[in-house]
Amino acid sequence: MTTIGIFGKKIGMTQTFDSNGEVVPVTLVKADACQICQIKTVETDGYNAIQVGYIAEKLSKISKPLQGHLEKSGAKGYRKFGEFRVDNPDDYTLGVELTAASFSPGQKVRVTGTSIGKGFAGNQKRHNFSRGPMTHGSKNHRLPGSIGAGSTPGRVYPGKKMAGQLGNKKITIKNSEILFVSSEENILVLKGSLPGKVKNILKISVTG
Repeated sequence: MTTIGIFGKKIGMTQTFDSNGEVVPVTLVKADACQICQIKTVETDGYNAIQVGYIAEKLSKISKPLQGHLEKSGAKGYRKFGEFRVDNPDDYTLGVELTAASFSPGQKVRVTGTSIGKGFAGNQKRHNFSRGPMTHGSKNHRLPGSIGAGSTPGRVYPGKKMAGQLGNKKITIKNSEILFVSSEENILVLKGSLPGKVKNILKISVTG
């Protein structure tokens, strides 16, 4: 279960150095303006969770029902909402703003985002298949090969690795380490790469 979580915008990648002088690739994430808009419990909703609003929006551009929902928690206007499952909803307060300061260096977090879409791709690029001979006389350069038997089973099994859409999928990175937290800039510096391109929204949570 989640103990704390926010939504942030991917800024990009850079590098830093550890205590041994080794290069460490890092990703910078700008924590968005996040606020707890609703606290869900087993008694009222069937499960324990906190609803977090992110990506600020003018109240004039938000529907009346949503404005009423936000007024209950005293939250500002938000365009998007997400949830984090929690063990004890009593540990959270309505209307509290969540920032990068909620995290600390050394914490391991779970990061979820949408991978970069790369369009229609063949087997070699999509599934790392080996290609055929490229020499004269070969008719199998980048063909997929056999996709099944004959009249038995008489069909292609579901899930067969074939050419198709590559990327643009929900990806979760587990145990990504926070190396640095800038409370003033509201920025998290995480070790390694994270899914998606620059300006993509990432869901970051600490699991207990």
